[in-house]
Amino acid sequence: MNAEAIRELLHRRPFEPFEVQLSSGEVHPVQHPDYAMLLQSRLVIGYPGTDRMVICSLLHITRLDTLQRA
Repeated sequence: MNAEAIRELLHRRPFEPFEVQLSSGEVHPVQHPDYAMLLQSRLVIGYPGTDRMVICSLLHITRLDTLQRA
């Protein structure tokens, strides 16, 4: 996945929540830009209210989908 596409979603104002789909089929939501950190070759996604986080290789991100706000 192109880091620029992710960066653009993280900096969009107003922010729109989005999902990250991996080549394994896993899907991870990014509900707020503070819950994600884009590194050189990875995207780290935190799950608020828990100690859970996932580290996604940009090479394995196959799709980004914006989510409807509730």
